[in-house]
Amino acid sequence: MDTKAIDRIIDKHRAAADSLIQILLDIQDENHWLPAAALRRVGEKMQVPMSRIRQVATFYKAFSLVPKGRHQVHICMGTACHVRGAARILESVQDLTGIRAGETDAELAFSLDTVNCLGCCALGPVVEIDGKTHGRVSTAETADILKEHT
Repeated sequence: MDTKAIDRIIDKHRAAADSLIQILLDIQDENHWLPAAALRRVGEKMQVPMSRIRQVATFYKAFSLVPKGRHQVHICMGTACHVRGAARILESVQDLTGIRAGETDAELAFSLDTVNCLGCCALGPVVEIDGKTHGRVSTAETADILKEHT
């Protein structure tokens, strides 16, 4: 991510200190993670100490300091999804992508994570990709769902 893109995001939020989280979210939305160079630029432009920026970036699970895939796959492992076969869905996605939960593939196409609840228990098992919720997912459907996002 180039400096001009980072500056544009900071300027959009008027470099307000209370916008730090939103600025980091916007940078991550464009880049899929928060590179150290981007964090340094935020610190320089906003005059915020790096220790504060790293504190925010490491506190919130929404942020990643390592490269993530273009497509974020979340498998709900909450009770309702679990009893409806979420573990089998996870296995299927792992087999199809070649990555385990918490990993990103080498091509940076997919990152896979499990979550405790996506808040739509009646639709379990649930897979969320890039914010789009897929409910009542069967193992047979996982390949088609992933293909929608390639």
